[in-house]
Amino acid sequence: MSKTIPMWSCVVNRSIFNHWNRLCNIDAGLTSDDDGDNIRKLLDKWDCSLHLPLWVSNTERASIEARLDEWTRELDESGADIASLASCLRKPLRPLWVSQKTVIWLNEVPEHDSWDFTPLILVSASASGELQNRTSSEFSWNYIPGAGDDEESWARGLSPNVFWTHVDDLIHSGPDLCNQKVAEIVENDRVYRAHRGQEAPQVVVKCSKSNGGVNHAKSDEILCLSAQIPKVDEERLVFWLSSTNLAVGASQVACKETSIDCILNCDQNPISVPVSYLEEHLHLPMKGSKFDRFSISRNLPPAVNFAKLKMSSGKKVLVCCQDGEDISICVCLAILMSLFNEEGAFDGGKSFEEKSITKMDMRRMLIFICKYAVNARPSRGNLKQVFGFLSSHRENSDE
Repeated sequence: MSKTIPMWSCVVNRSIFNHWNRLCNIDAGLTSDDDGDNIRKLLDKWDCSLHLPLWVSNTERASIEARLDEWTRELDESGADIASLASCLRKPLRPLWVSQKTVIWLNEVPEHDSWDFTPLILVSASASGELQNRTSSEFSWNYIPGAGDDEESWARGLSPNVFWTHVDDLIHSGPDLCNQKVAEIVENDRVYRAHRGQEAPQVVVKCSKSNGGVNHAKSDEILCLSAQIPKVDEERLVFWLSSTNLAVGASQVACKETSIDCILNCDQNPISVPVSYLEEHLHLPMKGSKFDRFSISRNLPPAVNFAKLKMSSGKKVLVCCQDGEDISICVCLAILMSLFNEEGAFDGGKSFEEKSITKMDMRRMLIFICKYAVNARPSRGNLKQVFGFLSSHRENSDE
């Protein structure tokens, strides 16, 4: 929150500024005078400067500022949909920092519409008391390394998506009933995922001591509450990647998708397929990089060969994994990089054999995938395996 988010806020602001600037220059004779004036007024007030907290040193600031133009250029060239972002973000992003020591007089906070920026409120969960293993500075709050990342110690089973889905209910429940409300929400979500065939272990939390006469659950209690099973929205679990005949999704709905011809299952668990369908199905169990650093790279050669064989005859292929968000995304990335040209047309690997793959090439293709598979979140370790596979495969072809 001290450097990464401020850096990328600035880069996004600069990229949006470049977009509007190019639009003004290209469409100078096509837009009305009023539209041109509005864009120029927007650009005049658009803040592209770097905003860091006071505790970041001047040396670090200078080092970051020296790379901002490079990062902005890479974002502009990556294929990211800056135009859509520019159309809805009417004021530049700017981070604000809030800690447990921050005092805010609500009656003195101006109305949001009067601000000349879009605020990113960065809230630190680090405690301000006398705690060991902390770092502090003249300007910052007391910081416990890893406190924000170690969510299993304080989130009580909540994930970001579940939290934001129920944020109003949680806030309105108040301090006394908050933990009980969290337990109900987490259990509802657990049953929901279990019903979909996803991994859904019971959540164990270390509950705090009783406070103010409120009865809390016993320490290390398993959250088991009655829960209603929501209806599964299966349409959101399969995403077609433009017109490539390649789809990505979750394994629990793979056999229910009627518009596919072949299934490449990367889940560790097999799925049920009809006997007549066996030749159109390949099961390659894969683990994430946290559990096996080479699982994906070992399985990518047969995965790409399977896709090449099936797609050469015009068949539609679904790549699936347990959640459809990580491993299957990486496998689709390898398939698209290996078998498709830069225009997105299947060529069986001809263009891949004629050029060297760079990280920027892979980044552009990943951005293309994310435009369609909106829940994609491949891990860094898994992406490294894909890049390693593409690099080694290209070197072997040269030899």
